[in-house]
Amino acid sequence: MSRIGKKPVTIPSGVTANIQGGQLSVKGPKGTLAMGLSDLVTYSLEDGSIAVQPANDTKAARSHWGMQRTLVSNLIEGVTGGFTKVLEIKGVGYRASAQGKKLKLQLGYSHDVDLDVPEGLEVKTPDQTTVEISGIDKQKVGQFAAEIRRWRKPEPYKGKGIAYRGEYIFRKEGKKK
Repeated sequence: MSRIGKKPVTIPSGVTANIQGGQLSVKGPKGTLAMGLSDLVTYSLEDGSIAVQPANDTKAARSHWGMQRTLVSNLIEGVTGGFTKVLEIKGVGYRASAQGKKLKLQLGYSHDVDLDVPEGLEVKTPDQTTVEISGIDKQKVGQFAAEIRRWRKPEPYKGKGIAYRGEYIFRKEGKKK
């Protein structure tokens, strides 16, 4: 039994949910999101909440149950509050600047790295070493943050690179003299 899947997802006021044609669409103050429904799980709208149940008693249906409930919860959370990832850049000469729909990174390469910001995301650089990515789709926000981080992962000796805010970088000791 899925502990997460048992709980219904409550729909806050100002948010409307609709199940139609194999898709769940959620509309809220920040926008509209849609998700394709799995055949292994049944979805039902009942008095201000969305209940998710496995369609049958197979292992595959039970394994999809909790994940599908979490995806539904992410849709609701995205259209009400949105999602944000914050990246911190550490290193001498490493910096970032957001210019409209482009993000310019200077990461010690012989060239600047110019990234196009995907549709539906907003990128801010409050200072040269901080990048804030926000949007209503959790997957898009996380994917773009991972693409930025891929250019210069934090290294274990000096801790230089791009890290998520709050991420712990395991530091190795240097040579003993």
